[in-house]
Amino acid sequence: MSPTPEQTTPSPTRRRLIGAAAASVAATAGALAWLNRTPPSSTPIAPSKPAGEPAPADLWSQQFDTPTGGTLKLADYRGHPLVLNFWATWCPPCVKELPELNHFHEAFHAKGWRVVGLAIDGPTPVRDFLAKVGVGFDIGLAGFGGTELSQKLGNVAGGLPFSVILDAQGQIRHRITGATSYDALSAQAALIDAQAPR
Repeated sequence: MSPTPEQTTPSPTRRRLIGAAAASVAATAGALAWLNRTPPSSTPIAPSKPAGEPAPADLWSQQFDTPTGGTLKLADYRGHPLVLNFWATWCPPCVKELPELNHFHEAFHAKGWRVVGLAIDGPTPVRDFLAKVGVGFDIGLAGFGGTELSQKLGNVAGGLPFSVILDAQGQIRHRITGATSYDALSAQAALIDAQAPR
C-alpha cells in the first residue's frame, strides 16, 4: 500500500527533532574539526616551566662537515643561547627565512646569541646555493640524517624548516615549525635574556 500524503510529510514535532539532530551532528563535526586542527607553527615550552626542557643528551656531541671543508661541532656552541635551524635548498619557506635568520644573527651575535643552520641536503646544492646567497651564520651539512636529530628535538612531523631555540643552559625554550621571522626570533631572545640567571 502506498503512503498517503499525510504520512510522507513530517509533522511539526518530527521536523523539530530532525532539525535538532542535524544541529547536533553539525556541532559534533565542528568540535572534531577543532580538535583535529593543525597545531600552531610556533610552540613555546609551557610557561610553568621557565627553565625549559633538557636537550637530548647526545646533542652536544654532534659534528657535521661544513660547506667550506671544516667541521662544525655543536659542543662549540654550548654555553651560548642558540637558534638551531634545519633547512634545505629545495624548501621554498627555508630559503625565504634565511635572510630573517641572518638579520637575527647580525643583530644578536654581540649579545652572545649564536645561529646554526643544519642543511638537510646534499653538499653540492648547499655550496652552490650559499655561493649565490651568502649568510653570516655557521652552516653544517647534516644531510638527510639530520631529520633524525630534528625529530629528537621535537620535530614530530619531520617538516622543514624547523627551528629550536635553546638558552645558555642548554634548555629547549621554543620550537618553530615552518618559516620564522626576525621579529619572532628577537621577541623570544628578549624573553630568554630577561629570564637568564644573573
